[in-house]
Amino acid sequence: MAQKLREAGAVILGKTNLSEWANIRSNQSTSGWSGRGGQTKNPYVLDRNPCGSSSGSGAGVSANLCAIAIGTETDGSIVCPASANGVVGLKPTVGLWSRTGIIPISHSQDTAGPLCRTVRDAAILLGALTGVDDEDSATSESRGKSYADYTQFLVADGLRGARIGVVRGTLGFNAAVDNLMGNALEVLKAQGAVLVDPAEIETRGKFDETESTVFMYELKADLNAYLARLGPRAPVHTLQEIIEFNENHREQEMPYFGQELFLKSQSKGPLTSQEYLDALKKNHQLARTEGIDAVMDKHKLDALVAPTGGPAWLTDLVAGDHFGGGSSSFAAVAGYPNINVPAGEVFGLPVGISFFGRAWSESVLIRIAYAYEQASKLRKAPQFVPTLGPKP
Repeated sequence: MAQKLREAGAVILGKTNLSEWANIRSNQSTSGWSGRGGQTKNPYVLDRNPCGSSSGSGAGVSANLCAIAIGTETDGSIVCPASANGVVGLKPTVGLWSRTGIIPISHSQDTAGPLCRTVRDAAILLGALTGVDDEDSATSESRGKSYADYTQFLVADGLRGARIGVVRGTLGFNAAVDNLMGNALEVLKAQGAVLVDPAEIETRGKFDETESTVFMYELKADLNAYLARLGPRAPVHTLQEIIEFNENHREQEMPYFGQELFLKSQSKGPLTSQEYLDALKKNHQLARTEGIDAVMDKHKLDALVAPTGGPAWLTDLVAGDHFGGGSSSFAAVAGYPNINVPAGEVFGLPVGISFFGRAWSESVLIRIAYAYEQASKLRKAPQFVPTLGPKP
């Protein structure tokens, strides 16, 4: 990936801070904190959380520290920091970009993707890194389904005639977010979109447990395989050794939250286990066949739209993250594309909306997202406000 970036003319400035183990080590983790990098801050309000797990990528682009960044997502880790930091985040179809060299969680759902201030920048970056990689078998599926240049889909009137389904069941967790969502729908209609409202995904919430089951099996298998490829130069060689390292360096690595998810993953068997095979099959059936594909077939849709999440919460190292609501799991579990676009602010905190759809439909989503972005122009630059609370 770094090689392809350089070949495309990019100047790589450095690495950004990631939530510790991409928020897969503990159920009580704090997004944006790592034992190596400390706590990432939200550039809009510094004591608010940048979400994660691609926290530094979202905050860095938002704060104008770089023009573009790359994040990774297993479920929400691109689109959530994009929403919380007021930028565009695009999670591609699994297999559009190679994962070679990326520390894994789940080969079923992991993908890298762009985090940028505009849809145009995201489209440019997306095309630069597509292509088949012999070291990542998932990319073979992208042959004939990807483009080297996605800027051709940046059409100002791209919403005209587009059929977009409103996943209304994802609303209701925050009144202010509902209001912004209502404003966004009015923009879509004014630009010629045909809204199907509601267009519910009937399987919503029915694959949460099986998603977690797949993670626990694939984390152990995929991480051990990744470490094995590094050979003797790796300081650790298995998930078990990582667990032991964390215990031996508890003050540095686990001052705020533990590693119960690592322990749970370590207890799982191989990927031939029937529990894993059943869970993976159920995920694909409920998220793809009976989920996104079903509702899009039923209503003949080009895309679905939903709120990405709520305004950023106060960073809390004691209790961990305080997620409100969101919509990332549909596309994440299916392995389908999802793009977040800024949709306004709540008390100065950015909130985004997500457009998602079928596998390999990045071109359609970019066309819709760009047209919405150009018609709304709601992104505001961060002001690095210390807090929203009363002044001392």
